[in-house]
Amino acid sequence: MCCYTRPLFTNHKLGSNLSNPVTWVNNAMKRLCVFCGSSPGKNATYVEVARELGKCIADRDIELVYGGASIGMMGAVADAVMMHGGRAYGVIPEHLTTLEISHKQLTELIVVKDMHQRKATMAEMSDGFLALPGGIGTLEELIEICTWQQLQLHRKATALLNVDNFYDALLSFLDHATEHQFLRPQHRNNILHGAEAPDLLDRMIYFNANPDEFLAEKLETTIVRNKE
Repeated sequence: MCCYTRPLFTNHKLGSNLSNPVTWVNNAMKRLCVFCGSSPGKNATYVEVARELGKCIADRDIELVYGGASIGMMGAVADAVMMHGGRAYGVIPEHLTTLEISHKQLTELIVVKDMHQRKATMAEMSDGFLALPGGIGTLEELIEICTWQQLQLHRKATALLNVDNFYDALLSFLDHATEHQFLRPQHRNNILHGAEAPDLLDRMIYFNANPDEFLAEKLETTIVRNKE
């Protein structure tokens, strides 16, 4: 069990916190699913933050669940988890084992039949979901899992690690959809986001430990944009 010091967030806005830190015991998120690209991206910062995230995951005694590749952002976060003494589980469909260069140094590599089974397996294994920068596949995985939360198919934290403002356009779209009443404010607010991996992970753990604060039917109707 991992214990560490963090600020305690007091409500669903996640912007109000006590100045005095408390000792936090992570019983709420044992495994985290990370969605991200098999490409390293144009900016070297993307891979650097993926490695930082991997270290933060291991430091909090959280196990990684991800897409099973050894390259790009996927490989970077998995390598960092393993390097820092953590556990990493890759889930990859048969037809991508060669294309995405499956990782051979994981705690376990799970080969499944197809993409549908991959996503279902990762969702079942995980207690939370976080997206690093990526492309269409990353976006599709993220939006589906957010939709499942909206439909009350799970009560797990979902988040965007907004590296170098990568997801600003997506966050603006979500605000736009909320303004035009295609997305409810509480569903918009439940998609956590931030620029710093340690803080975002702590907020996800708090979400899982206190889901009724976030998933109650009657929440404030204002859009909450977290300061990053």
